[in-house]
Amino acid sequence: MKARSLLPTMAALATAALIVSGCGSPAASSAAGAGDGGGSDNLVIYSNSVSDGRGDWLKAEAKKAGFTIQYVDLGGGDIKNRLVAEKNNPVADVTFGLNNVYFNQLKAAGVLDQYAPSWASKVDPKLGDPDQEFYPIVREPIMLVWNKAAYPDAAKAPADWPDLWTKPQFKGTYETPSDLGGATAQVVLAGILARYRDDNGEDGVSKAGWDAIKAFFADGSPAVKGTDLYARMKDGKVDSGEMWLAGKQTREKQYQIQTEAAHPSVGVPMTVQQVALVKGTKKAATAKKFIDWFGGAQLQAAWSKQFFTVPTNTDALPTSEQAAVTATDSFKSQDIDWSFVTQHLDQWVEKTTLDYLNG
Repeated sequence: MKARSLLPTMAALATAALIVSGCGSPAASSAAGAGDGGGSDNLVIYSNSVSDGRGDWLKAEAKKAGFTIQYVDLGGGDIKNRLVAEKNNPVADVTFGLNNVYFNQLKAAGVLDQYAPSWASKVDPKLGDPDQEFYPIVREPIMLVWNKAAYPDAAKAPADWPDLWTKPQFKGTYETPSDLGGATAQVVLAGILARYRDDNGEDGVSKAGWDAIKAFFADGSPAVKGTDLYARMKDGKVDSGEMWLAGKQTREKQYQIQTEAAHPSVGVPMTVQQVALVKGTKKAATAKKFIDWFGGAQLQAAWSKQFFTVPTNTDALPTSEQAAVTATDSFKSQDIDWSFVTQHLDQWVEKTTLDYLNG
Protein backbone atom coordinates (compact mmCIF):
# COMPACT_ATOMS: atom_id res chain seq x y z
CA MET A 1 0.00 0.00 0.00
CA LYS A 2 1.31 3.44 -0.89
CA ALA A 3 1.53 6.32 1.56
CA ARG A 4 -1.86 8.04 1.41
CA SER A 5 -0.49 11.23 2.88
CA LEU A 6 1.28 11.94 -0.41
CA LEU A 7 -1.90 12.37 -2.43
CA PRO A 8 -3.10 15.77 -1.16
CA THR A 9 0.34 17.23 -1.89
CA MET A 10 0.37 15.70 -5.34
CA ALA A 11 -3.15 16.98 -6.03
CA ALA A 12 -2.22 20.47 -4.89
CA LEU A 13 0.84 20.49 -7.14
CA ALA A 14 -1.22 19.26 -10.08
CA THR A 15 -3.83 21.92 -9.50
CA ALA A 16 -1.17 24.62 -9.27
CA ALA A 17 0.29 23.37 -12.54
CA LEU A 18 -3.11 23.65 -14.16
CA ILE A 19 -3.39 27.27 -13.08
CA VAL A 20 0.03 28.15 -14.43
CA SER A 21 -0.42 26.26 -17.70
CA GLY A 22 -3.96 27.40 -18.42
CA CYS A 23 -5.24 23.82 -17.90
CA GLY A 24 -3.31 22.31 -20.76
CA SER A 25 -6.34 20.71 -22.44
CA PRO A 26 -8.02 21.85 -25.67
CA ALA A 27 -11.39 22.28 -23.97
CA ALA A 28 -9.95 24.26 -21.11
CA SER A 29 -8.19 26.58 -23.54
CA SER A 30 -11.53 28.31 -24.02
CA ALA A 31 -10.55 30.23 -20.90
CA ALA A 32 -7.12 31.26 -22.17
CA GLY A 33 -6.44 34.76 -20.99
CA ALA A 34 -9.16 34.43 -18.36
CA GLY A 35 -6.77 35.43 -15.63
CA ASP A 36 -7.01 39.09 -16.63
CA GLY A 37 -10.78 38.89 -17.07
CA GLY A 38 -10.58 39.25 -20.84
CA GLY A 39 -12.67 42.41 -20.70
CA SER A 40 -14.92 44.15 -18.21
CA ASP A 41 -18.03 42.10 -19.04
CA ASN A 42 -16.44 38.75 -19.94
CA LEU A 43 -17.58 35.99 -17.60
CA VAL A 44 -15.39 32.99 -16.83
CA ILE A 45 -17.40 29.82 -16.25
CA TYR A 46 -15.97 26.69 -14.62
CA SER A 47 -17.97 23.57 -15.42
CA ASN A 48 -17.84 19.82 -15.87
CA SER A 49 -21.00 20.06 -18.00
CA VAL A 50 -19.82 21.80 -21.17
CA SER A 51 -18.57 18.80 -23.15
CA ASP A 52 -20.40 17.25 -26.13
CA GLY A 53 -20.94 20.68 -27.67
CA ARG A 54 -22.75 22.14 -24.67
CA GLY A 55 -20.12 24.80 -23.97
CA ASP A 56 -20.11 26.15 -27.51
CA TRP A 57 -23.91 26.10 -27.67
CA LEU A 58 -24.10 27.95 -24.37
CA LYS A 59 -21.55 30.52 -25.52
CA ALA A 60 -23.63 31.22 -28.64
CA GLU A 61 -26.92 31.46 -26.72
CA ALA A 62 -25.31 33.65 -24.07
CA LYS A 63 -24.05 36.01 -26.74
CA LYS A 64 -27.61 36.41 -28.05
CA ALA A 65 -28.65 37.29 -24.50
CA GLY A 66 -25.89 39.88 -24.18
CA PHE A 67 -23.26 37.85 -22.29
CA THR A 68 -19.71 37.11 -23.35
CA ILE A 69 -18.50 33.94 -21.67
CA GLN A 70 -15.36 31.83 -21.57
CA TYR A 71 -15.38 28.38 -20.03
CA VAL A 72 -13.03 25.90 -18.43
CA ASP A 73 -14.04 22.29 -19.09
CA LEU A 74 -12.67 19.78 -16.56
CA GLY A 75 -13.91 16.82 -14.54
CA GLY A 76 -16.01 17.55 -11.49
CA GLY A 77 -13.30 16.71 -8.97
CA ASP A 78 -10.76 18.74 -10.92
CA ILE A 79 -13.10 21.74 -11.11
CA LYS A 80 -13.64 21.56 -7.35
CA ASN A 81 -9.91 21.36 -6.66
CA ARG A 82 -9.14 24.27 -8.93
CA LEU A 83 -11.81 26.51 -7.38
CA VAL A 84 -10.47 25.75 -3.90
CA ALA A 85 -6.88 26.39 -5.01
CA GLU A 86 -7.91 29.76 -6.47
CA LYS A 87 -10.02 30.75 -3.48
CA ASN A 88 -7.89 33.77 -2.52
CA ASN A 89 -7.51 34.96 -6.10
CA PRO A 90 -10.55 33.68 -8.01
CA VAL A 91 -10.51 33.42 -11.78
CA ALA A 92 -14.01 32.01 -12.23
CA ASP A 93 -17.12 34.15 -11.88
CA VAL A 94 -19.70 31.36 -12.04
CA THR A 95 -19.54 27.60 -11.69
CA PHE A 96 -22.18 25.06 -12.66
CA GLY A 97 -22.70 21.38 -13.38
CA LEU A 98 -21.13 19.93 -10.23
CA ASN A 99 -23.36 17.92 -7.92
CA ASN A 100 -24.36 18.56 -4.30
CA VAL A 101 -21.35 16.74 -2.88
CA TYR A 102 -18.87 19.00 -4.64
CA PHE A 103 -20.89 22.12 -3.96
CA ASN A 104 -21.12 21.30 -0.27
CA GLN A 105 -17.35 20.92 -0.24
CA LEU A 106 -16.96 24.26 -2.03
CA LYS A 107 -19.33 25.85 0.45
CA ALA A 108 -17.33 24.46 3.38
CA ALA A 109 -14.14 25.83 1.80
CA GLY A 110 -15.66 29.32 1.57
CA VAL A 111 -15.52 29.42 -2.24
CA LEU A 112 -19.14 30.38 -2.92
CA ASP A 113 -21.18 33.51 -2.35
CA GLN A 114 -24.85 33.79 -1.42
CA TYR A 115 -27.25 34.61 -4.22
CA ALA A 116 -30.91 33.72 -4.68
CA PRO A 117 -31.68 33.71 -8.43
CA SER A 118 -34.86 35.17 -9.85
CA TRP A 119 -36.12 31.61 -10.43
CA ALA A 120 -35.34 30.35 -6.89
CA SER A 121 -39.01 29.81 -6.06
CA LYS A 122 -39.40 27.54 -9.11
CA VAL A 123 -37.09 24.79 -7.81
CA ASP A 124 -37.38 22.40 -4.88
CA PRO A 125 -35.30 23.96 -2.08
CA LYS A 126 -34.45 20.48 -0.79
CA LEU A 127 -32.39 19.90 -3.94
CA GLY A 128 -30.11 22.89 -3.31
CA ASP A 129 -28.55 24.76 -0.40
CA PRO A 130 -30.64 26.15 2.47
CA ASP A 131 -28.09 28.97 2.85
CA GLN A 132 -28.59 30.07 -0.77
CA GLU A 133 -25.02 29.47 -1.88
CA PHE A 134 -25.99 27.11 -4.72
CA TYR A 135 -29.19 26.24 -6.57
CA PRO A 136 -30.28 23.18 -8.59
CA ILE A 137 -30.58 23.29 -12.38
CA VAL A 138 -30.63 19.70 -13.71
CA ARG A 139 -31.24 16.23 -12.28
CA GLU A 140 -29.69 13.21 -13.95
CA PRO A 141 -29.24 9.47 -13.30
CA ILE A 142 -25.75 7.93 -13.32
CA MET A 143 -26.03 4.54 -14.95
CA LEU A 144 -24.37 1.28 -15.89
CA VAL A 145 -24.92 1.02 -19.65
CA TRP A 146 -24.33 -1.99 -21.91
CA ASN A 147 -24.06 -2.56 -25.64
CA LYS A 148 -27.22 -4.22 -26.97
CA ALA A 149 -25.18 -5.90 -29.73
CA ALA A 150 -23.15 -7.69 -27.05
CA TYR A 151 -26.26 -8.80 -25.18
CA PRO A 152 -29.08 -9.52 -27.64
CA ASP A 153 -30.77 -11.27 -24.75
CA ALA A 154 -31.15 -8.52 -22.15
CA ALA A 155 -31.51 -11.12 -19.41
CA LYS A 156 -27.82 -11.99 -19.90
CA ALA A 157 -26.61 -8.39 -19.50
CA PRO A 158 -25.35 -7.04 -16.16
CA ALA A 159 -28.30 -5.91 -14.07
CA ASP A 160 -26.34 -4.09 -11.37
CA TRP A 161 -22.76 -3.05 -10.62
CA PRO A 162 -21.92 -6.03 -8.36
CA ASP A 163 -22.69 -8.40 -11.24
CA LEU A 164 -19.51 -7.17 -12.92
CA TRP A 165 -17.14 -8.57 -10.30
CA THR A 166 -19.24 -11.37 -8.82
CA LYS A 167 -20.25 -13.13 -12.06
CA PRO A 168 -17.34 -14.69 -14.01
CA GLN A 169 -18.90 -14.06 -17.43
CA PHE A 170 -18.38 -10.31 -17.05
CA LYS A 171 -14.71 -10.43 -16.11
CA GLY A 172 -12.71 -8.16 -18.42
CA THR A 173 -15.80 -7.08 -20.38
CA TYR A 174 -16.49 -3.76 -18.66
CA GLU A 175 -14.68 -0.45 -18.53
CA THR A 176 -13.37 0.95 -15.27
CA PRO A 177 -12.13 4.52 -14.74
CA SER A 178 -8.40 5.03 -15.21
CA ASP A 179 -8.58 8.05 -12.89
CA LEU A 180 -11.12 9.51 -10.48
CA GLY A 181 -10.98 13.18 -11.43
CA GLY A 182 -14.43 13.14 -13.02
CA ALA A 183 -17.77 13.51 -11.28
CA THR A 184 -19.32 10.44 -12.91
CA ALA A 185 -16.51 8.13 -11.78
CA GLN A 186 -16.71 9.50 -8.25
CA VAL A 187 -20.50 9.14 -8.12
CA VAL A 188 -20.25 5.52 -9.28
CA LEU A 189 -17.66 4.91 -6.55
CA ALA A 190 -19.95 6.55 -3.98
CA GLY A 191 -22.95 4.56 -5.18
CA ILE A 192 -21.08 1.30 -4.64
CA LEU A 193 -19.47 2.18 -1.31
CA ALA A 194 -22.72 3.62 0.11
CA ARG A 195 -24.05 0.06 0.11
CA TYR A 196 -21.30 -0.96 2.53
CA ARG A 197 -21.50 1.77 5.13
CA ASP A 198 -19.81 0.82 8.39
CA ASP A 199 -19.10 3.67 10.77
CA ASN A 200 -16.44 1.51 12.41
CA GLY A 201 -14.85 0.52 9.12
CA GLU A 202 -11.99 2.17 7.23
CA ASP A 203 -13.19 5.57 6.02
CA GLY A 204 -16.74 4.58 6.98
CA VAL A 205 -16.79 1.46 4.78
CA SER A 206 -16.78 -2.22 5.72
CA LYS A 207 -14.05 -4.61 4.61
CA ALA A 208 -16.56 -6.20 2.23
CA GLY A 209 -17.01 -2.80 0.59
CA TRP A 210 -13.31 -2.31 -0.01
CA ASP A 211 -13.03 -5.90 -1.25
CA ALA A 212 -15.79 -5.08 -3.74
CA ILE A 213 -13.92 -2.02 -5.02
CA LYS A 214 -10.71 -4.02 -5.30
CA ALA A 215 -12.49 -6.69 -7.36
CA PHE A 216 -14.27 -4.08 -9.49
CA PHE A 217 -11.00 -2.55 -10.65
CA ALA A 218 -9.09 -5.83 -10.81
CA ASP A 219 -11.61 -7.49 -13.14
CA GLY A 220 -12.35 -4.51 -15.40
CA SER A 221 -10.71 -2.97 -18.45
CA PRO A 222 -9.23 0.46 -17.62
CA ALA A 223 -10.49 3.39 -19.68
CA VAL A 224 -8.17 4.43 -22.51
CA LYS A 225 -7.24 8.11 -22.46
CA GLY A 226 -8.68 9.87 -25.49
CA THR A 227 -10.97 6.96 -26.41
CA ASP A 228 -14.65 7.16 -25.51
CA LEU A 229 -16.42 4.25 -23.82
CA TYR A 230 -18.83 4.09 -26.76
CA ALA A 231 -15.98 3.84 -29.26
CA ARG A 232 -14.62 0.90 -27.29
CA MET A 233 -18.04 -0.74 -27.12
CA LYS A 234 -18.54 -0.32 -30.86
CA ASP A 235 -15.13 -1.93 -31.51
CA GLY A 236 -15.95 -4.80 -29.15
CA LYS A 237 -13.17 -3.94 -26.71
CA VAL A 238 -15.64 -3.71 -23.82
CA ASP A 239 -19.37 -4.31 -23.46
CA SER A 240 -20.41 -2.00 -20.62
CA GLY A 241 -19.42 0.95 -18.45
CA GLU A 242 -20.52 4.09 -16.65
CA MET A 243 -22.53 6.89 -18.28
CA TRP A 244 -24.95 9.71 -17.52
CA LEU A 245 -28.29 9.98 -19.33
CA ALA A 246 -27.49 12.89 -21.65
CA GLY A 247 -24.15 11.28 -22.50
CA LYS A 248 -25.92 8.07 -23.49
CA GLN A 249 -28.22 9.93 -25.86
CA THR A 250 -25.39 11.90 -27.47
CA ARG A 251 -23.02 8.97 -27.90
CA GLU A 252 -25.58 6.61 -29.36
CA LYS A 253 -26.01 9.07 -32.23
CA GLN A 254 -22.30 9.81 -32.51
CA TYR A 255 -21.12 6.19 -32.57
CA GLN A 256 -24.19 4.61 -34.15
CA ILE A 257 -24.68 1.93 -31.54
CA GLN A 258 -27.61 1.10 -29.30
CA THR A 259 -27.18 0.77 -25.56
CA GLU A 260 -29.40 -0.05 -22.65
CA ALA A 261 -29.11 1.06 -19.02
CA ALA A 262 -29.38 -1.28 -16.08
CA HIS A 263 -32.25 -0.58 -13.68
CA PRO A 264 -31.03 -2.07 -10.38
CA SER A 265 -33.61 -2.83 -7.71
CA VAL A 266 -31.64 -0.64 -5.28
CA GLY A 267 -31.82 2.25 -7.74
CA VAL A 268 -29.13 4.43 -9.31
CA PRO A 269 -27.39 7.54 -7.99
CA MET A 270 -29.57 10.47 -8.98
CA THR A 271 -27.37 13.52 -9.20
CA VAL A 272 -28.50 17.13 -9.15
CA GLN A 273 -26.36 19.66 -10.96
CA GLN A 274 -26.08 23.08 -9.33
CA VAL A 275 -25.05 26.64 -10.22
CA ALA A 276 -23.39 29.21 -7.98
CA LEU A 277 -21.73 32.59 -7.79
CA VAL A 278 -18.00 32.45 -7.01
CA LYS A 279 -17.02 34.53 -4.01
CA GLY A 280 -14.64 37.34 -4.81
CA THR A 281 -15.65 37.79 -8.45
CA LYS A 282 -15.18 41.35 -9.64
CA LYS A 283 -18.11 40.88 -12.01
CA ALA A 284 -20.78 39.95 -9.49
CA ALA A 285 -23.54 42.05 -11.05
CA THR A 286 -23.08 40.51 -14.49
CA ALA A 287 -22.59 37.03 -13.01
CA LYS A 288 -25.91 37.30 -11.14
CA LYS A 289 -27.70 38.33 -14.32
CA PHE A 290 -26.15 35.36 -16.10
CA ILE A 291 -27.35 32.96 -13.37
CA ASP A 292 -30.85 34.46 -13.60
CA TRP A 293 -30.83 33.84 -17.34
CA PHE A 294 -29.11 30.45 -17.28
CA GLY A 295 -31.45 28.86 -14.74
CA GLY A 296 -34.56 30.49 -16.17
CA ALA A 297 -37.37 28.48 -17.73
CA GLN A 298 -36.69 29.49 -21.33
CA LEU A 299 -32.99 28.63 -21.39
CA GLN A 300 -33.38 25.45 -19.32
CA ALA A 301 -36.14 24.16 -21.61
CA ALA A 302 -33.96 24.86 -24.64
CA TRP A 303 -30.98 23.17 -22.93
CA SER A 304 -33.22 20.17 -22.20
CA LYS A 305 -34.29 19.80 -25.81
CA GLN A 306 -30.77 20.27 -27.10
CA PHE A 307 -29.00 17.98 -24.64
CA PHE A 308 -31.61 15.54 -23.29
CA THR A 309 -31.67 16.81 -19.70
CA VAL A 310 -34.37 17.31 -17.08
CA PRO A 311 -34.62 20.83 -15.58
CA THR A 312 -35.37 21.34 -11.91
CA ASN A 313 -37.14 24.60 -12.79
CA THR A 314 -40.82 23.58 -12.78
CA ASP A 315 -41.70 26.33 -15.26
CA ALA A 316 -39.30 24.75 -17.76
CA LEU A 317 -40.71 21.22 -17.52
CA PRO A 318 -43.79 21.61 -19.77
CA THR A 319 -41.64 22.69 -22.73
CA SER A 320 -38.59 20.53 -22.00
CA GLU A 321 -37.62 17.26 -23.72
CA GLN A 322 -40.32 14.90 -22.51
CA ALA A 323 -38.42 11.78 -23.55
CA ALA A 324 -35.65 12.83 -21.15
CA VAL A 325 -38.18 13.33 -18.36
CA THR A 326 -39.69 9.88 -19.01
CA ALA A 327 -36.28 8.22 -19.15
CA THR A 328 -35.12 9.90 -15.93
CA ASP A 329 -38.31 9.01 -14.10
CA SER A 330 -37.92 5.36 -15.15
CA PHE A 331 -35.06 5.01 -12.67
CA LYS A 332 -35.48 4.46 -8.97
CA SER A 333 -33.28 6.84 -7.01
CA GLN A 334 -30.77 4.97 -4.86
CA ASP A 335 -31.08 5.74 -1.17
CA ILE A 336 -27.75 7.44 -0.50
CA ASP A 337 -26.83 9.56 2.49
CA TRP A 338 -25.16 12.35 0.56
CA SER A 339 -23.97 14.10 3.70
CA PHE A 340 -22.10 10.90 4.57
CA VAL A 341 -20.68 10.79 1.05
CA THR A 342 -19.60 14.43 1.29
CA GLN A 343 -17.79 13.65 4.53
CA HIS A 344 -15.86 10.68 3.11
CA LEU A 345 -15.60 11.13 -0.67
CA ASP A 346 -12.10 12.61 -0.68
CA GLN A 347 -10.90 9.74 1.50
CA TRP A 348 -12.54 7.19 -0.81
CA VAL A 349 -11.00 8.72 -3.91
CA GLU A 350 -7.59 8.84 -2.23
CA LYS A 351 -7.65 5.24 -1.05
CA THR A 352 -9.04 3.92 -4.33
CA THR A 353 -6.50 5.82 -6.40
CA LEU A 354 -3.53 4.68 -4.36
CA ASP A 355 -4.57 1.13 -3.52
CA TYR A 356 -6.56 -0.01 -6.56
CA LEU A 357 -5.82 2.24 -9.54
CA ASN A 358 -2.12 2.67 -8.94
CA GLY A 359 -1.54 -0.01 -6.36
